[in-house]
Amino acid sequence: MLITGTVVADAETVIEDGAVRVSGSRIDAVGTRASLVDHYPDDERRTVDVVAPGLVGAHVHSVQSLGRGIADDAALLEWLFDHVLPMEATMDADATRIAAELGYLECIESGTTTVLDHLTVDHSAAAFEAARELGIRGRLGKVLMDADSPDGLEQDTETALAETESLIREYHGTTDGRLRYAITPRFALSCTEACLRGCRELADRYDDVRIHTHASENRDEIAAVERATGMRNVHWLDEVGLTGPDVTLAHCVHTDETEREVLAETDTVVTHCPSSNMKLASGVAPIADYLDRGITVALGNDGPPCNNTLDPFTEMRQASLLGKVDAHDPTRLPAATVLRMATEAGARAAGFDRIGALREGYRADVIGLTTEPTRATPVHDPVSHLVYAAHGDDVTLTVIDGEVRYADGEHVDVDAAAIRERARRHAERVVPSA
Repeated sequence: MLITGTVVADAETVIEDGAVRVSGSRIDAVGTRASLVDHYPDDERRTVDVVAPGLVGAHVHSVQSLGRGIADDAALLEWLFDHVLPMEATMDADATRIAAELGYLECIESGTTTVLDHLTVDHSAAAFEAARELGIRGRLGKVLMDADSPDGLEQDTETALAETESLIREYHGTTDGRLRYAITPRFALSCTEACLRGCRELADRYDDVRIHTHASENRDEIAAVERATGMRNVHWLDEVGLTGPDVTLAHCVHTDETEREVLAETDTVVTHCPSSNMKLASGVAPIADYLDRGITVALGNDGPPCNNTLDPFTEMRQASLLGKVDAHDPTRLPAATVLRMATEAGARAAGFDRIGALREGYRADVIGLTTEPTRATPVHDPVSHLVYAAHGDDVTLTVIDGEVRYADGEHVDVDAAAIRERARRHAERVVPSA
């Protein structure tokens, strides 16, 4: 298959009249349209206006999709403990599956081809099955909570770790490596020291299993962690083994100099969630400083109840603008830097090789966008357009592992309307009354 258009191969490489050849699950060639059409005259052709790498949602909560809009205008801990966790506690396997399906539909149709997904305590297998069915690339993980958690979610430590290991054995590396596992403690306040250390021990036991958790999102959270442990959040996570190149920490909004040194020295990955941090008024993460220190920073939407969208293009725009206003410097977080955060840095955060760019030998995760909207006229700089002007609903083509999953407004081999209708019914059942 040849996909033709203006090719944004990566944050620095644009081929104005270009093409990408997909052969099986891999990218076979990237070049000018004329040369590839001449070389592969019999290939099926799909023409779009802009061809780009699939974007990476490096911190999402797919199973919170049923709660979009239920907890607006609330601070983090109220949002979490009074609204979102009670919803998760009511969700059975059917609700968990349909919530994940709904989240993945939104990701796929808005250009996200890979997710690092923080699930919930129970029924996580249902989300893995949803990811398998819809064809998204993902690193998913059951949430561990063994302390100070609501009824219906708190587990004893041994059960939480044992269920995690069972899911690793069942799903890690399946679907030709498209689905992988991240051990996913909720955050320091909901996990005992034994649980957090057990997460590290379990990750070390299995090849290519990562750790994914939240850190330093909110000042009240940080103060509570310090009261409980005598340490700031990042230092506590470092103490129990939850830093390192195999760890992705979401948010990291409030860190001091010593914590930033730990993040850099341990090569821990940070995921920036600007829309969520603004909506919950958590603060502005020091992303420019992290990048200056060589820390890998990816982008995530967080969950539908605190964003309220999984559109990755919105997140790119917010990240750049917020970084500029925070620094009082319009040169900070330019478009190319932010696109790299949403692609190649996201691949690192999610722990996948050979995705995040359009290069020969890479996995064929490719998206196509239209530039027909007035908002997209003209396109002087395709990278600038992707970051500052494009929307998720501009996506007209999504290819994952060489398979067309979304084209011209329709999901392939998926009844999206039925999923949306089932999601509405489940949402009425599982969302607690106000």
